[in-house]
Amino acid sequence: MDALDTRLLTALSADGRASVSALAAQLDVTRATIRARMARLTEQGEILGYRAVLKSDLADLPVRGIILVEIAGQGALRIARTMAAMPQVQAVHSTHGRWDLIAELGAQTLEDLDATLNTIRRIDGVSRSETNLYLSTRRA
Repeated sequence: MDALDTRLLTALSADGRASVSALAAQLDVTRATIRARMARLTEQGEILGYRAVLKSDLADLPVRGIILVEIAGQGALRIARTMAAMPQVQAVHSTHGRWDLIAELGAQTLEDLDATLNTIRRIDGVSRSETNLYLSTRRA
C-alpha cells in the first residue's frame, strides 16, 4: 500500500458513496487509476465493503465503546482484518502512539460485548488491550 492507496481509503472512509469521478478529482488522478486501485484494494481485503451508518444503527447497539490494542511483533494487518470481520466491531483504525489498533464496538448487551472483548484478547499477537465504554453521546 502506498500513499495514494492510503489517501483513497481515507476518502472512502469519509464518503463511501463518493463517485469514481469525484475521488479522481479529489486525489488528482485519473478515473482509471481510482477504479484499478479500488479493485486491487478490494481483492487484497483492504476494502471489505461499503455501508451507510445510520443514526438508528447506534440506537440498535446500546452498548458501545472502543478497545485499544497493543500488538507484539508483526501481524497488525492480520489482526485488524480478523477484528473487522467480527459483527460487533464497527471499525478498526491503525494508530500512532502507545496503541497499535483502536476498534469501535457495538453490541446488544454487556455480555455480548464481553464475549467480543475476550475473542479479541485471544487473537495471536494481541499482547495488551484497554477498553472504554461510551456512557452517553451528545449530538451537535
